[in-house]
Amino acid sequence: MLLAVLHTGRPLMNFALRRAPSTTMVPALCRGFRATGICAAEVADASIAELEAQIAAQGERVRAVKEKKKAGDADKAAVDAEVAILLDLKAKLPEEEPEPEAPKEPTGPTMDEVINVCKRRGIIFQSSEVYGGFAGFFDYGPLGVELRANIKKAWWQTMVHRRDDVVGLDSSIIGSPQVWKASGHVDGFSDPMVDCKVSKLRYRADQLFWARAEVDGELLGYVSLMETDDMQTLATEAAEKLKRKAGMQGKLTVSEVKDYTEASPDERELIPSPATGEPGSLTAPREFNLMFQTNVGAMSDAASVAYLRPETAQGIFTNFKNVVATGRVKVPFGIAQIGKAFRNEITPRNFIFRSREFEQMEIEYFIPPDEDVWREFHEKWLQDSYNFLTSIGLREELLSRDVHEDHKLAHYARACTDIMFKFPFGTQELQGVAARGCYDLTQHGSASGKSMEYYDEARKEKYVPHVIEPSIGVDRLMLAVLCSAYAEDEIGGEKRSVLRFHPRLAPIKAAVLPLVKNKPELVEKAQAIYTRLQRRYFVTYDSTGTVGKRYRRMDEVGTPYCITVDFDTLEDDTVTLRDRDTAEQRRMTVPELLEYLEEQIDG
Repeated sequence: MLLAVLHTGRPLMNFALRRAPSTTMVPALCRGFRATGICAAEVADASIAELEAQIAAQGERVRAVKEKKKAGDADKAAVDAEVAILLDLKAKLPEEEPEPEAPKEPTGPTMDEVINVCKRRGIIFQSSEVYGGFAGFFDYGPLGVELRANIKKAWWQTMVHRRDDVVGLDSSIIGSPQVWKASGHVDGFSDPMVDCKVSKLRYRADQLFWARAEVDGELLGYVSLMETDDMQTLATEAAEKLKRKAGMQGKLTVSEVKDYTEASPDERELIPSPATGEPGSLTAPREFNLMFQTNVGAMSDAASVAYLRPETAQGIFTNFKNVVATGRVKVPFGIAQIGKAFRNEITPRNFIFRSREFEQMEIEYFIPPDEDVWREFHEKWLQDSYNFLTSIGLREELLSRDVHEDHKLAHYARACTDIMFKFPFGTQELQGVAARGCYDLTQHGSASGKSMEYYDEARKEKYVPHVIEPSIGVDRLMLAVLCSAYAEDEIGGEKRSVLRFHPRLAPIKAAVLPLVKNKPELVEKAQAIYTRLQRRYFVTYDSTGTVGKRYRRMDEVGTPYCITVDFDTLEDDTVTLRDRDTAEQRRMTVPELLEYLEEQIDG
């Protein structure tokens, strides 16, 4: 019965309905079906389709009566009546369900906020700042040196001390230049460089991107931008501005962004410089060797040339036979090293993310050469590395993986997967885990004339082991730690920054706070607890200001625990332990305090 009414169209005017959500409208349309046992949900789609058909038909009637009015066969009242019917029909359509909200991107601090807190609290300074700074080099202040040391200690404990299959090494920064010749660094350790002839600025060609813009198939121009997360969106926005400036009309299309090394000579003439916006001012890419050269000995000639190491890995490979002979190790096993490396980066940027002097934490993990074993070891080291990063406080939602495509791998590599981190300036590589094959040991064996073969007693055979290499930079990890730890809260209407470092990494592990500083017996007790904690941890003593202000001072530098010594302490040897992240306060004895700190910091 209802469907018949819907087909006639006009009787629908009798419904006292206005636009309503489908949850209220559909039952109203379907009351006539209740006697037959058909529910509203079963006719919802059919009812809405019928209503849309009525709207389309009524639209035709409106157009027809307007034509009659033009010809003088109808008046304005007739047109208004038909339009009123159309509007009434449209009002009965159910509201569209709102689009579900897209999951929010994980957020964090800006780079300015991170840099400001580092400078303000003595974590990181620009090197040679009194002389205007020195690009690509940084100095670490009182808290920064503690944070770096704790990061390295945590990594070493996890990757070396708490494993039975990894040993340590510390090789020299300067070694024989033959090492770097054999490894390929002298001839091939370079980045593509490009200069802007107008601004004199220099760029890495593989970090400078461009796109072609067309309007209705006709060339509009080219846009350029530096590497970031949303380059395609930024390229489209730049092309829109270019279109408005040119006064062109039509459909805009923007090609996929590519790096500058993929541009043809003709395209390079049309790509603008990021510095000036002028096309044709960028040079062709050319290779730039990244190694710092020095001289060893009294003479500065070709025979004295040496290099500051650009990576720590080669010292491990050249000492492989020494470790096997003295370390009581059997394949599979690893050699770990933490040490400085130096790269003459074309464009050091993003604070300590890319600098010219940095520190690496690397493991070369030696495995049998069988074709079917490396994938398992590679995945295991990826998982172990990820577990370590989250265990020291990196936020999981900021971590991801990037698997290198085969055509982008080094010629000797079987696979490489990066653990990525969402920094304020974009998602970038934090740690790489590479399956390097046996390339390095083979190269050094060939160049030195010394065999790098390993005798496997279980298999009764000799072979050159293959390698899985987990590698991460101390400075880059420190920046990720700072970005994960940075937070803001509000007290009394005033915003303040807080560094929520994991207790294992916090520069200051705890602060001892006497309730008042003018009671000698209270101060003496607080000093005794402070001295006892100093034997184990880097702690601080603070007696200035109210306890609340002292708490806030400690929060901003990331101190996880504050220990308040009050008059009850003199009676029962208990103190108040305050947690930075929860503000929870617990009463415990001094022996319980020591046990608790050990579990939270060292556990």
